[in-house]
Amino acid sequence: MILNPVASNINHAYERVEALFESVKGQRRIGTLLVIIFLGALAGIEAKRWGLLPPPLAELTPENHLEAIQLVFTVVLAFEVVSLLFCLVYSVSISVGKQVEILSLVLLRDIFKEISHLHEPIHWNGLAPLVVDISALAVGSLLMFVILNFYYRQTEARTYMNEERDTATFILIKKATALIMLLAFTHILAYNWWHSLFFGAENQTFESFYTLLIFCDIFIMLFAMRYGSSYRVAFRNCGYAVATLLIRIAMLTPPLYSAIIGVCCALFVLGIRLAYNRYIPSSYQRRREDRRQQHYYQERS
Repeated sequence: MILNPVASNINHAYERVEALFESVKGQRRIGTLLVIIFLGALAGIEAKRWGLLPPPLAELTPENHLEAIQLVFTVVLAFEVVSLLFCLVYSVSISVGKQVEILSLVLLRDIFKEISHLHEPIHWNGLAPLVVDISALAVGSLLMFVILNFYYRQTEARTYMNEERDTATFILIKKATALIMLLAFTHILAYNWWHSLFFGAENQTFESFYTLLIFCDIFIMLFAMRYGSSYRVAFRNCGYAVATLLIRIAMLTPPLYSAIIGVCCALFVLGIRLAYNRYIPSSYQRRREDRRQQHYYQERS
């Protein structure tokens, strides 16, 4: 049994953090910050091209203006990850959709990442080898966007808990998990950016986070089995954990394969949702579930 003071503190901390990012004021602050980062990055790049930056700062500043777009896309992705953690609390299905959303944005960011290595002004000779990869990333992200539109039409807020108290306890556990994941993501973000800026290491922020997210999904799946372990629910939760794994793989592969795996992942979660909504349990499964319900209420009485 979770102690009331502990539950109260978790709820209070979660609500404050959620309001900081998800409230109207929070969204406006984030939008303002993104504009400042984008304009500041453009100004810094231009200042370096004119030789106006001190040597230590000039070494950390790129020369290609397209790097500013890549930077602001990366910051947008960071805030999307935070939004994903809030979705995780209220709906597993919505949180999986959010994961696919983030991957589609990663693909769009990678387009600018691909062309940011070219010298300005951009010429066809330099761009030609990248056309296939850029086209695959663009088409892949578009297809994922379309698939998500159909996916969200299939989702609805439903619970399979036996009692309101069980639902509240499960949500409380997910809130605590979300807060821990937020701290972990902050650490991953700071660590990767520090080593990327000052030691030239490849930035693996989102790849590292999705690795951690796989374990988080499995933990929530296993914890949910305390309240119901029907085949239908178990398959859905396991399938969503596999989808997270596919997203992680997509981030490791070259652009063409990333786009293909991303689209397949979106189709996979859509297929799971369609099958889940239309799954009709057998008479044996229904009787088994009825017996579990009877045992549950006998234990409660």
